Amino acid sequence: METLLPEHPPVLFSGAFAEYPLFRGCHYWRGMRTFIELKLTCMKRLLLSSLICVLVAGSYAHAQQDPLYSQYLNNPMVLNPAYAGINDNLNLSVAYRHQWTGFEGNPTTMNFNGHLSLLDNRLGAGLLVVRDQLGSVANTEIQAAFAYKLKLESSTLSFGMQAGIVNFRSNVDKVNPYDKTDPVFLANENVTKPNVGAGLILRSDRYMLGLSVPRLLSTTIDVSDSNGATQLELYQQHFYFFGGYVIFLNENVRFKPATLLRAVNGSPLSVDLNFNLVVNESLSAGLFTLNFNSYGFIVQTYFSDRYRLGYKFELPTNRSVGTQFNTHEIFLGMKLSVFEFHDRSSVNAF
Repeated sequence: METLLPEHPPVLFSGAFAEYPLFRGCHYWRGMRTFIELKLTCMKRLLLSSLICVLVAGSYAHAQQDPLYSQYLNNPMVLNPAYAGINDNLNLSVAYRHQWTGFEGNPTTMNFNGHLSLLDNRLGAGLLVVRDQLGSVANTEIQAAFAYKLKLESSTLSFGMQAGIVNFRSNVDKVNPYDKTDPVFLANENVTKPNVGAGLILRSDRYMLGLSVPRLLSTTIDVSDSNGATQLELYQQHFYFFGGYVIFLNENVRFKPATLLRAVNGSPLSVDLNFNLVVNESLSAGLFTLNFNSYGFIVQTYFSDRYRLGYKFELPTNRSVGTQFNTHEIFLGMKLSVFEFHDRSSVNAF
């Protein structure tokens, strides 16, 4: 049976963002000209789910443009540059996400970030480095973030900007294209593009609200063949809103619900929910859902008043890739007071 293709290519997201049904990196398409199979086995799994998930070469998004982290409240720097220095300390963290274990060509993401409060806690500066792999596509992002913090009566309002580069690489030898004559797959891609982003955070001891567009620049590349040049869009702007609130159940136990909303033109609004209990300020555990396509739990421990170690287990539903492909994420963070004006209290709600 001949497969009918729409006329215009979609914009796809290969970053950790896409938890839309079936396959990370698959956008509900507005139309496309060409498509490929990432792996024959991947296509079989998608057909069993009665949907076709595709990657269009020019539509690979950069790896960590849209991080899919259920621990976003522990690591907001991946989403919002206004978080740089917001808790008046030096903070260092590293995270690793292994998505859909057992799925050939599954996404993996690593990130490192550090941020520091400066000038009597009026300014913040930070660095974010992300590496993401999805099948034949590898992406590396390096961003420098700066924030100005306005101290209010009982809260802090932070304005942040970030700038850097994103490198996109694809290896056509690792894919089995539907159309082997498609110019997109005649050569490997290695493209580096600039990026700027912005964010806003309002934070107190009881709540945190954030709004951000971490990548303001839409990214395109030109692919040429005998018929001329084709412009392919790698990325569209994404808008994020997150919020969390602390409810004191008693002097030893706190309840901390949180949510993350993601919006992009042409896609449904994505909603993540997270519910945690914090016990004796040394252990937290909770449940979450990512856009109601997967569910899981998070545990985190605090030790030596400086370190945090977190683990997350995620189980997709049949609306995604199926329950046999689970996801693991680990997070390690450190907080240090290196300047005289830094906050030396051992408790930070966010």
